Amino acid sequence: MTQRALDSSGEKPEPVPASEVAVPAGGLTTAQVAERVARGEVNDVPVRSSRSVAEIVRANVFTRFNLIIGVLWVISLIVAPIQDSLFGYVIIANTGIGIIQEWRAKKTLDGLAVIGEARPSVRRDGISAEVSVSEIVLGDLIELGPGDKAVVDGTVAEADSLEIDESLLTGEADPVVKRPGDPVMSGSFVVAGGGAFTATKVGREAYAAQLAEEASRFTLVRSELRSGISTILKYVTWMMVPTATGLIISQLVVKNDNFKDSIARTIGGIVPIIPEGLVLLTSVAFAIGVIRLGRKQCLVQELPAIEGLARVDVVCLDKTGTLTEGGMDVTEVRPLNGSDTAYVHRVLAALGASDRRPNASLQAIIDAHPDDVGWAVTEALPFSSARKYSGAAFTETGGGVSAWLLGAPDVLLPADDPALADTGRLNEQGLRVLLLARAHAELGAPDPAAGAVPTALVVLEQRLRPDAGETLAYFADQNVDAKVISGDNAVSVGAVAQKLGMPGAEHPLDARRLPAERDAMAAEIERNAVFGRVTPQQKRDMVAALQSRGHTVAMTGDGVNDVLALKDADIGVSMGSGSEATRAVAQIVLLDNSFATLPSVVAEGRRVIGNITRVATLFLTKTVYSVLLAILVVCFQVEYPFLPRHLTLLSTLTIGVPAFFLALAPNKERARPHFVRRVMRYSVPSGIIAAAATFATYLVARHMYRGPGALEAETSAATLTLFLVSMWVLAIIARPYTWWRVVLVAAMGLCFLIVLSVPWLQDFFALRLVGMTTPWTAVGIAVAAAAVLELAWRLVGRRFPT
Repeated sequence: MTQRALDSSGEKPEPVPASEVAVPAGGLTTAQVAERVARGEVNDVPVRSSRSVAEIVRANVFTRFNLIIGVLWVISLIVAPIQDSLFGYVIIANTGIGIIQEWRAKKTLDGLAVIGEARPSVRRDGISAEVSVSEIVLGDLIELGPGDKAVVDGTVAEADSLEIDESLLTGEADPVVKRPGDPVMSGSFVVAGGGAFTATKVGREAYAAQLAEEASRFTLVRSELRSGISTILKYVTWMMVPTATGLIISQLVVKNDNFKDSIARTIGGIVPIIPEGLVLLTSVAFAIGVIRLGRKQCLVQELPAIEGLARVDVVCLDKTGTLTEGGMDVTEVRPLNGSDTAYVHRVLAALGASDRRPNASLQAIIDAHPDDVGWAVTEALPFSSARKYSGAAFTETGGGVSAWLLGAPDVLLPADDPALADTGRLNEQGLRVLLLARAHAELGAPDPAAGAVPTALVVLEQRLRPDAGETLAYFADQNVDAKVISGDNAVSVGAVAQKLGMPGAEHPLDARRLPAERDAMAAEIERNAVFGRVTPQQKRDMVAALQSRGHTVAMTGDGVNDVLALKDADIGVSMGSGSEATRAVAQIVLLDNSFATLPSVVAEGRRVIGNITRVATLFLTKTVYSVLLAILVVCFQVEYPFLPRHLTLLSTLTIGVPAFFLALAPNKERARPHFVRRVMRYSVPSGIIAAAATFATYLVARHMYRGPGALEAETSAATLTLFLVSMWVLAIIARPYTWWRVVLVAAMGLCFLIVLSVPWLQDFFALRLVGMTTPWTAVGIAVAAAAVLELAWRLVGRRFPT
C-alpha cells in the first residue's frame, strides 16, 4: 500500500512505503505528526457548509435574465430619459439584497457547522484527545466506539468485538466484524464494540470521504420550489423571444414613429415579461429561514430540508433522546430466583467497568454502582440494537468464572417465563426494565442467550423531555401523524407516549408481530402510533413502507440504530448530542438537542412555500399580461401603451414592495405539491383579465383623445386600469387580512394617488389624467375586471379544491 501527497512545490513526491504508515500502539509522536504535516500528509479535504462568497456573487449576478435586462438597461440609458431606466437600478438593488442575505445565511451556517462538526479521538504520544477532522495526518491512530464514523480510510489496529456498518457505501445491510489488519472505509460507522484504526489514506486520497462530504454539503438547489421556478423561467424564455421579436418589428418597422420613443416603448414591453424578482425573493426567503433557524441552534445541512420538512405528513420518532432525555436513573434492582443482592450489585459493577463506551442504560448502572470490583474480563459481547443485549465473561476475585448477559427481558427469556409478568407491570408504568441473566452458552456462540438463567431485574426511570408533549400536540394540530418507533419494550414505550398525551399511545404494537410484506406493513403502521422492539432494519423497512403509500416521511433519532432509517427518510433529523454517524446522514441537526425546535423548522418551511406561492402568482400575473399586451399591440398595429417608467412604477407598487413583505410574513398553510400547476391556475386567468381590461381602456382612450399629448393621455388611462386590476390581484393574494396586510395594500394605493396628484411626479412618470370621461371609464372597466377576477378565482378554487 502506498500513499502520495503534494509537496510544497506542487509536485507529487515518491510514494510513502506502507511501513512508514504503521505506528505503535501509543500512536504517533508529536515530532512524527509535525513531520507529516510538513510533507502535506494531512486530511485537507475542504468541508464546507455553504457556497463561497465568490460563488454567491456569481450566482446572483450572472443570470440569464440579468444579462437580458442589463443589455436593455444600457440601451435605455442611451436613448431614453433616466425615468425609463429605473428598472436597471431596481435590478441592481435586488441583486445586492440577494447577495447580502445569502452571505448572512452562509455566516450563520458556517458558524453552526463548526459547532456540530465531528471531532474524532486520536491517540498521540500515548494520550487520546479529540481533534478536528482536518488535523488528522497519515498514520494517526484513530479510536472508534459505537456510533463513531470513520472519517478517513485505514486499517484496523485494535478490535474489541468491533462491528462496522458499511451499508452507506456498499448497500450491504449486515454489519461486518472487523479484526486487526482488516480495512476500514471512510463513511462507514461502528454499530457495536470498539477499537482503533491506522489512517492509511487521508485528504483527497480517501475517495469515500469525498463522497460523504459531497453528499452532506449544503445545497441551494434541487427542491420542488426551486425546480418549479426554473420550469417557469424556462417557459418565460420561450414566450419572451417571439413576443419581443414581434414587438420590435411592430414598433420600429410598422409604425416607423420617433425612433427613440419606439425603442423606449419596445423595452417597456419586454422588461415586464421577466419575473426578475421571483428568484431573488425565493433566495431571500430561504436565506432568512436559515438565519432564523440558526438562532435556535438548528443546523440545516441541506437547504431544501426546510422546504421538505414542511411537506412532511408523517414524523417517525425514536423514543430515547427524542421524547426522553438521554440520561436515565436506576430506581430498583430486583433479584430473582433467590439471588444474593450484594452479589448482583457486584456483577452490575463489573459489567459497567467492562465497557469503555457505555450506552445510556449502562451509564445509569455505572452511576448507581461506581465501584470497580476488580474482576478480569475474559470475553465481551458489546450491545447491539439488533440483538437487544450485551454481555461479558469474568474471572472473579476468588478465581471463579462467570458469564453474564444484560438486555431486554422479552428477548432473553421465553414468552412463558414468570419473570416477564413483573416486567410487564413495570413497563405499564413507563419504566424501562433490563434483565441480568447468567449465561451458560459461550458468548461467541450463535445464540448466547440459550439457557440463560434470570438473576435480577434492573428498573430504569427515563427522563421525559419537558417540551415533548407540546411538540407532539403541535404535530397533531397540523395534521402530521407522529409514529414512535423504538427498540424498547412496546408497553413501556406506549406508557411514555401516553404520559405525553400522544393520540393512539394506548395501543402499542410489538414490531416483531409486524408483517414482512410491505403493503401489509404499511397498513399496520398507518393504523397504529407506537411501536416497540423495532430492529434497525425494521426501522428502515417501516420508513420505506410509509413512503410506498405516498407519505412524505421525516425520521428523528440520535443513536447508531437510527442511521439507516434517517438516511432513507425524506428528511432526517438528528440531535446534536447524537452519534457522529446520525449527524453525518441527517439533513437537519438540532444542536441544542431540543425536540421543540422541530415545529420552528416546519413553520419556516411552510412560510417559505406558502409565501413564495403567493408572490409567484403576482409575478406571473405580470408576465402573462405583459405577453398578451405585446401580442395585442402587434395584432392591432398600435403603439405600445407603456414606457418602462410606467411599468416600473406599477411593478414596484403592486408586486415588488408588497411581495417582499408577503414573502417574509408568517404562514401556517399546509404545504401542497404541484407548485407550478397551482401558480399557473391563478396567474393565467388573472393575467388574461388584466391584459383585456387594460387594452380595452387603451382602445377607448385612442378614440377619445386626438392631437398633441394624446398618446400620453392614452397611456395614463391604460396605466390607471392596469394599476387598479393589479391592486385587486394583490388584495386577493393578501387574504386572509390582518391589520398589517390591510395597511400594506392601502399604502400602495396611496402611493399611486400621490404620483397622480403631485405635479413633479406627474411629469417624472409622464402620468396625467385628462378630462373626466376617460379616467372614469378606466375605473369602470377596472371594477368590472375586478368582479370577473373574483369569479375566476372562486371557480378555480371550486374546480381544484386545496
